[in-house]
Amino acid sequence: MKALWRTLTLFFASLAFAAAAQAAEPVKVVYHLSEGIPQASRAVQNIRNHLAADPSAKIVVVTHGLGIDFLLEGATNQMEQPFAGAVADLANRGIEFRVCNNTLVSRKIDAAKLVPEAKIVPSGVAEVARLQAREGFVYLRP
Repeated sequence: MKALWRTLTLFFASLAFAAAAQAAEPVKVVYHLSEGIPQASRAVQNIRNHLAADPSAKIVVVTHGLGIDFLLEGATNQMEQPFAGAVADLANRGIEFRVCNNTLVSRKIDAAKLVPEAKIVPSGVAEVARLQAREGFVYLRP
């Protein structure tokens, strides 16, 4: 009987430990942008709100197609305000920005025109899929 109690105690203790460890992990979110400046403006605000509610969130922004435009040097929103400051601020808070190389090639955009915070990945859609399937990221599309 003592062995049974010891086994049950260890079992429930391990469950509690596993639950506590899982709760401590940050929520991982991929924001998928492919539609251009208006979507990017919404995304920047959504990410700011997201961080206000959950400062520990791990957020990656993956862009392709027209979604890369806000990560080009000199890009502005609909009110002619530059994106560079917002991108730099978010990057300083741990947000990662990834740009599709396929888009750069097909649109003939030199990678040197990207803001310094942008990281090039081979394929934007493949990166979104990888983050979801292999790294457990939740998908959001603003």
